[in-house]
Amino acid sequence: MNSMPPTVAIVAPGSMGAGVGRRLTENGVTVLTSLSGRSEASATRAREAGMLAVGDAQLTEADFLLSIVPPGEALALARWLAPTLRAANKKTVYVDCNAVNPATMTEIAAVIATTGCPFVGAGIIGPPPKPGSKNTKIYASGPAAHDLARLNDHGLIVRLLEGPLTAASALKMSYAGITKGFTALGTAMMLAATRGGSAAALKAELEESQQPLLAWLTRQTPGMYAKAYRWVAELDEIAGFVGEDQAEHAMFSAAARFYERMAEDFDGEKNETGALDKFLKG
Repeated sequence: MNSMPPTVAIVAPGSMGAGVGRRLTENGVTVLTSLSGRSEASATRAREAGMLAVGDAQLTEADFLLSIVPPGEALALARWLAPTLRAANKKTVYVDCNAVNPATMTEIAAVIATTGCPFVGAGIIGPPPKPGSKNTKIYASGPAAHDLARLNDHGLIVRLLEGPLTAASALKMSYAGITKGFTALGTAMMLAATRGGSAAALKAELEESQQPLLAWLTRQTPGMYAKAYRWVAELDEIAGFVGEDQAEHAMFSAAARFYERMAEDFDGEKNETGALDKFLKG
C-alpha cells in the first residue's frame, strides 16, 4: 500500500468540487484546482477548502484529476484539457465524476484515451461533503477504478462497481432519475393543484395518507430552486439514458424543461417557487 497521500486535482471548485476538496485537504491531501475563467465565488470556495490554484499544466502533476462540473460542461472540459494531458510526462488518472449518461461517458473516455491517461468513469451520489458526514459516495467503474480506492484512506467514500466502464454512470442516471424525477412530478402537481384551487385539500390529504412522501417533498423542494439550472442538462442526460425509443424519454425531457422553467422563475419573479413555498408552509 502507498502510505504517501496522493495529490489530487479537482476541476472545478463549485459546491461539490469544493466540498470534495475540503474533505481531502482535511485528510492530508494536497488538492490543486484551476480558477481559469471562474468567478470570485469559486476562488473563495477554493481558498476556504484549502485548494491550491495552479495553471492547467500543473494539474497534470496530480495523481488523480477529478472532473466535477455541470454535466453539460463535462465533454468540453475533457476536450479542453486533452492537449495539456497529452503533452504531460506524468499520466494522471482522469476521473469523470459528472452526471452524464453512458453514451456521453464513453465519448469523454474516448477523448481521454488519446492522451494516454488512465480513465475512471464515476458518479457522485449525495450532497457536497460536510465535516463528519458520510452520505456522499463516489461510485467508480472501469479498469483503473481500483486506483481511485486509495482515496478511501483520505476521507472519501469510494465504492467500486463491477461491470463496464459506464457502470457508475448508469447507476448515477438511475438514482438521479428517481430522486429528481419524483421531485419534478411532486412539484408539478403541487403547482397544478394551486392553479386548480385545490392546494389546501391536496396538502391535507397528503398529510393524512402520504406523510412520508410529503415530508420528502418538503425537504427536497426548497433545495431544488437554486439547483434547477444545473438539473436541466442532467435530466436531458437521463432522457438519453432511458433511450429515445422509450416513452419515458419524453417524460424526462419534459422534466428537464420543467427545471428550466423553475430556474428562470427562481432568478426572476418567483411566482411558481413562491407558490410552492406557500403550499409547503401553509
